[in-house]
Amino acid sequence: MISSTLYAAKRRSSTALVRDKKLHNLFLLPASQTRDKDALTEEGVASVINELRMYFDWVICDSPAGIERGATLAMRHADEAIIVSNPEVSSVRDCDRIIGLLDAKTKVAEDGGRMPKHLMITRYDTDRAKTGDMLATDDVVDILSVPLIGVVPESKDVLKASNVGLPVTLSDENSPPAKAYMEATRRLLGENIPVTIPEEKKSLFGKLFKGRAA
Repeated sequence: MISSTLYAAKRRSSTALVRDKKLHNLFLLPASQTRDKDALTEEGVASVINELRMYFDWVICDSPAGIERGATLAMRHADEAIIVSNPEVSSVRDCDRIIGLLDAKTKVAEDGGRMPKHLMITRYDTDRAKTGDMLATDDVVDILSVPLIGVVPESKDVLKASNVGLPVTLSDENSPPAKAYMEATRRLLGENIPVTIPEEKKSLFGKLFKGRAA
């Protein structure tokens, strides 16, 4: 039912798939909100994903946070996974559980394979990491044992972009978070470039007297 509805909608160019206004090769498929959470089935999700694979180079399933049904359905038929974590203990613990599910409850795992995984750390603040208020990038990587694909710094640019209804990569492509996302995308596509760790923030006083200490 889901597959046939999607296919018919695509043939009629209806609103099932929404073309992005800024990026014409990007389409969005909004998830329906129903009281009955069991209306979304594993078979239905598989049908939709297989249908989309016929038309697109990349099909990205944005999973809800945590390990509830929505997350397990999104990962079930994935070819590879990007694990997004804040540098906070609670977030890292949730990601560790997700990694366990990726290695046990996906089609790739059940067929004897191992799901390729990448780690994206977001909302990273170097100063807070140095004072121990959040985990350092090395700590997160050591705990999860997943290759690091990018580190997105904590930035007001993300909030500003959200307020105007744009992703930060379009609202200010030269901002630190936009550059971090673009670099991560290049790594996902196979480019071998080093991961940039956000630099320590310096006050105006610190900048003026940088290098003067003996």
